[in-house]
Amino acid sequence: MTSSPLSVPAHRAAASAVPAARRWAVRYARRLAVTDVAAVAVSVLACHLLFLGTAPLPIPTHDAELLRLTYPQISLLVAVLWIALLAVLDTRDEREIGNGSTEYRRVLRTGFAAFAVTIVLAFFLGLNLSRGYVIAVYPAGTAVLLVSRWLWRRWLVRRRIAGEFSHRVVLVGSTASVRQTAADLAREPGHGYRVVGVALTDGASTGSLGDLPIVGPVDEVPQVLGGVGADTVMATSSDHLPPERIRDLAWQLEPRRHELVLAPALTDVGGSRIHLRPAAGLPLIHVETPHYRGAGRFAKRAFDVLAATGLLVVLAPVFATVAILIARDSEGGVFYRQERIGRNGEPFSILKFRSMCADADARRAALTEGMDKGLFKLVDDPRITPIGKVLRRYSLDELPQLVNVLRGEMSLVGPRPALPSEVSEYDRRELRRLAVTPGLSGLWQVSGRSNLGWADGIRLDLYYVENWSMTQDLQILWRTVKAVVSSNGAY
Repeated sequence: MTSSPLSVPAHRAAASAVPAARRWAVRYARRLAVTDVAAVAVSVLACHLLFLGTAPLPIPTHDAELLRLTYPQISLLVAVLWIALLAVLDTRDEREIGNGSTEYRRVLRTGFAAFAVTIVLAFFLGLNLSRGYVIAVYPAGTAVLLVSRWLWRRWLVRRRIAGEFSHRVVLVGSTASVRQTAADLAREPGHGYRVVGVALTDGASTGSLGDLPIVGPVDEVPQVLGGVGADTVMATSSDHLPPERIRDLAWQLEPRRHELVLAPALTDVGGSRIHLRPAAGLPLIHVETPHYRGAGRFAKRAFDVLAATGLLVVLAPVFATVAILIARDSEGGVFYRQERIGRNGEPFSILKFRSMCADADARRAALTEGMDKGLFKLVDDPRITPIGKVLRRYSLDELPQLVNVLRGEMSLVGPRPALPSEVSEYDRRELRRLAVTPGLSGLWQVSGRSNLGWADGIRLDLYYVENWSMTQDLQILWRTVKAVVSSNGAY
């Protein structure tokens, strides 16, 4: 009789399938280690040659008889120290690699730690090290390490989208929570969690849920993980998973080195706002309230003014060229003004280069008849002029909004500025988008633009509102350049 793949004995699953399921993390960490060593070695060697040359210069000391070292020896010690700290400080921890900013922060901290240790040792050993060499080697090496990690992360995300180099997950919980969590994880495969099965606390123990197999009863999940090649159990929000049951599940997973992950009902919250603070034996999750005042808001406004002013000066020839092309292409003004809704529901007049025919607004009603709620965009809008197609393809029609940024009506980054007709249909959740200043660019633009559905666009805007930071703004601006060049979703 042929045995089911879910009936593999537990000891065999633990010995073979589980190590294989997590072998990707070991391979990836080794690759990171190789490039880390190369990055440190190249940086140290380059700074050594730049500041010290090729001669084996001795290092001046307070006591020449106490310690005799040459700069090549010091450079070797610096490299060894740095490489060791990269391992000791868990910069290649599989729980952090490939997602979020923790990996980058650890690389930065390692650079600061190596610098501090070098300064302290030099002081106590009486070594008069070259200031230029010491000041240059650590920033240079850290920059190379960060670029290396960023390149590896891009590679890892591509592999994860292809279904590789990911944690293979069995979801445990109620039908509704499992279905929602599976959809959320499938939407972001680059985060490294691939659902391979489910176990329901309020449903059948056989069959399937959508396209996911039901692996069996919840209590038997630890025994069947090897059969489906899973290495992680993710418990979703469910009234049928009390603390005692989750604790028992964790105990059963421990011998096989499987991981247990708890997915709370709270979603779309950035990691910087979440803090775990144990109290009375409870792992309390503290979620900070978003703040839109104070130094952060002042810094955002100052950045907007400086950047918008600089861009307007640099792009002045582009403005003049586009204006001439529009005037020659079709009748009507060069600029197009339209009422939009800004922060706290304040209306303002948005400024764009005209990309449509002069009577575009009058023809809108006929084109939108019978359409669902949401942003109105057509792939082949008959109102768009020939030059307008080029402007929209590369988002050149949006450039005059830099004037709106200077006025304070818009920001460089923020939610998409909404039309009054859209805002009139908002529910209480969607009105949350108006808590911050709308942006010339935003998560909606760098995530597909017009290819996104209404619900996805709202979700991204709300995520931005709840988790705003200057770091995120800079990341979005960088991704905006790539989105404009690719012109994906622009029409």
